[in-house]
Amino acid sequence: MRKQQGQQEKKKPTLKEEAQSWAKAGLVAFIIWLFLRSYFVEAFRIPSPSMENTLLVGDFLFVNKMAFGGEFEIPFVGTRFLRVPGYSEAHHDQVVIFRSVEDSTPNLNIVKRIIGEPGDTLQLIRDTVYRNGQLLPEPYALHLAGAPVPDDPFRLQQFRAWQLVHYVGRDPAGYHPTSHDWGPIVVPPGYYFMMGDNRDESYDSRYWGFLPREHVVGRPLFIYMSVATRPFRIRWNRLLRHPS
Repeated sequence: MRKQQGQQEKKKPTLKEEAQSWAKAGLVAFIIWLFLRSYFVEAFRIPSPSMENTLLVGDFLFVNKMAFGGEFEIPFVGTRFLRVPGYSEAHHDQVVIFRSVEDSTPNLNIVKRIIGEPGDTLQLIRDTVYRNGQLLPEPYALHLAGAPVPDDPFRLQQFRAWQLVHYVGRDPAGYHPTSHDWGPIVVPPGYYFMMGDNRDESYDSRYWGFLPREHVVGRPLFIYMSVATRPFRIRWNRLLRHPS
């Protein structure tokens, strides 16, 4: 009888079996995290002042990745596959998160504002944006440098090289754009023109060109934490705020 009872007793798992069980549980949790991060919500931290005062350095956001569709992504590797369509399209004046278009930073996520959609004619005159011939009201835009800072010659060559293909003005031969004056240019199909709200501190479409639609990752849901460093403090008034 005792022998039968002993056989019926549950065998205690070995250390190896315990480790395998924990490893399987961890792998399942990791896959679930990857799935949620790729298709639903991802955390994002603001590292630069390019979107001040809409977004500040030290703001932590939750990003809605369902809106524009997502791809299953393996972090740090940059491998993406199984794209799922979203339920909406990015539009004028919306703040969005997107992947860098530059080869040197292919997996860098960036946040800017959509200034131009496909088919829009854009022009910048003395740091003032005109869209389709109309002055664009921009209460969010900051110009903190005062007088325009001259661009270096290399940047001027970059501006002209990528913009000239899309230029629709009267004098292509005499077209010499700067970061403060350029256009008119037309946004091609499948692309957006992006700019940071802090115009004097933003590395945006003025420098690297149009953003492909497939690089758009998502849009901010709300700020869940905001931390200033000098001095260190939590900016409680920014919590739960929706950047717009």
